[in-house]
Order: sequence, then structure tokens, then C-alpha cells
Amino acid sequence: MRKTKGAFESDISKAITQWEKDYLGRGSVSVKSDILRDMIIVSLQGVLTPAEYSVCETKEGMLTIKKTRSELVESGLENLKEIIFTISGEKVKSFHTDISSRTGERVMVFKLYNDLEKLITGDF
Repeated sequence: MRKTKGAFESDISKAITQWEKDYLGRGSVSVKSDILRDMIIVSLQGVLTPAEYSVCETKEGMLTIKKTRSELVESGLENLKEIIFTISGEKVKSFHTDISSRTGERVMVFKLYNDLEKLITGDF
């Protein structure tokens, strides 16, 4: 039986949560993944620590936390690409991410070479 789109999205969320714990030392509060055409969009809630929120109260602190967090994620990018490939069978063309210092939410966008949504649903 073929995996559903929801099953792919759930597997990606679980794998990224595990990657966060293994690589960054802690996981976010919640992770939601969505497959949309040739993109996998991952929304992570509760990424920042209480100390990081405190540092983010100044503009310099916020920029420092955003930069540091970006560098941490980028340094593990090959692992993230491997996770996406293992689950979806698709290679990552590009990766984009940003974090909100106000809400503590991170968004990751994996741009793929092919339309994964069509491949999963068979809706050509």
C-alpha cells in the first residue's frame, strides 16, 4: 500500500524532531510539516529557550540569536537533506529558513527538484 501525503508529512515531522534532539540538544515544542507542490514546509514552535527570549529583547541580541541559530541549523544541513531524501526519495534543491525572535517559531522550506505532492497523490 502506498503511503499517504499525511503519513509522509508525519514521518518528516518526527524525523526533524529527532534530528533537533540529537543534533541541537533539544527539540521544539511542536513540529508540523506540509508538502506543497515541490516544497516541504516545516513549522517548528517553541524553538527558543527562555534565556534566548531574554537576549532577544534588544535588537543586537535578537540579531545575534537569529545568526547563531541559523548557523547551527545550516551546519546540520547535510543531515536534514538526507532525512528528506530518505523519507521522500527526492533530493533537496535548496533550503531556506528563518526564526521569529518574537514567537520562537522557526520555518524551514525544502525546495525539491520534483513535485512531490503530485508524485504522492498520483494527480498528474
